[in-house]
Formats: sequence, C-alpha cells, structure tokens
Amino acid sequence: MSLPHAILTALLEKPSSGLELTRRFDRSIGYFWSATHQQIYRELGKLEEAGLIRALPAGQPARGQKKAYEVLPAGRAELARWTAAAQDPRPMRDTMLLRLRAAAVVGTEGIEADLRRHLELHEAQLAEYREIERRDFPPGRDGAEDRLRHLVLRAGIDLETFWTEWLRHALADFPELPDPAA
Repeated sequence: MSLPHAILTALLEKPSSGLELTRRFDRSIGYFWSATHQQIYRELGKLEEAGLIRALPAGQPARGQKKAYEVLPAGRAELARWTAAAQDPRPMRDTMLLRLRAAAVVGTEGIEADLRRHLELHEAQLAEYREIERRDFPPGRDGAEDRLRHLVLRAGIDLETFWTEWLRHALADFPELPDPAA
C-alpha cells in the first residue's frame, strides 16, 4: 500500500497535475519507489474518491486542461498514521543473485558478461546520485526536511556503492571459478 503514500508525500511537497507528478516520480521518488504513469493516474482517482486528495479548482474551464491535485486533511492524517506505524524490512529479491545460485548447477555461460553490464549500470546510477547530492545538498543546507531527503539519497548512494564493490569483487573471482557445466 505504499504507492498511495508516495503520491500523498509528493503532493504535500507540491500540489501537482498527474503529468507533473509522473515527471517528479521519474526524477526523484521513482529512484526508490517506482510506478508507471498508469499506476499513478489510477491511484490519483482512488485517492480522490477516498477523500484524501482533491482536484484544485481550475482558473477557466478548458478542454484537455490538466487537473492539479492537493492533499486534504484526511490525506495528511493518513500519511502521518502510515509514517508512524512500524514496518518490518522487506526481504531482498535480486535475480542476479538467484542466477548465480542457478549457475552453480547449470553453468556460468553469459553470467560474466551480464555482471559487467550490471556493474556499468550501477556505476552510472551511483554517478547520477552523487551529482544529485552535489547539486541539491551543498554544505550548510541542513534544515530538517533537507536532512531527511538527504538521508534517502544517501541510502541510494550507499546501496549503489555496495553493488559496485560487490560486482567488482564477483568479477575478480569469476575467472577462477570452475564452470559446473564443463
């Protein structure tokens, strides 16, 4: 049930149209909680129907005009309730780790090349996160909201750092591994 809460968070940060919201997801929240544009629009309808958000009144009615949404008091209360509730960590699910486990019994063909591709992808994501950190969190920007947002970004940086280091380690070990299929 986290997508509605992600949308409530984004709308509390800034009332937005569905299109603006999907763009903001693509640039920020989507890094750690992804959703398709269809899912976002569908959830906006559900949130509006539940009385948690409302469409802002349009200046002048116009065909095809974007509806902008804002969070109502009930939506803020729901987000506060959800934020305060305890939640257990989710177990990790990663197909690369499962594929490595399977390679132990069926062979390693194709795995090394994909490890290299994963390393490139994680390095690129890490570089992007570090650029966001440099741009959005300069020294001295330490208000409570900024610090909390920076903590989320740091989690992404630390996770990508883990994956790049682990992949380098795996690739260094890979040539020495015997292929069980051989």
